[in-house]
Amino acid sequence: MAAPRKYSLELRERAVRMYRTTEPRPQIKKLAVDLGVHPEALRGWIRQAEADAGERDDRLTTDERAELTALRKENAQL
Repeated sequence: MAAPRKYSLELRERAVRMYRTTEPRPQIKKLAVDLGVHPEALRGWIRQAEADAGERDDRLTTDERAELTALRKENAQL
């Protein structure tokens, strides 16, 4: 079972939106301090949002990750 989420989905989406829409792009560390989140958490959220938008090829999208999890669970049952 996954650990409970420390930050709400709403906060994650707002933080990524703030990063992506602000020009010039803010430093992740400064934005994270302003929002009260850990910089590495914010960096991960931004990378995942970029993968979901098709801007990154180095990580799975959220849908691909969910599918992989379901397939692994199915394989374990078999």
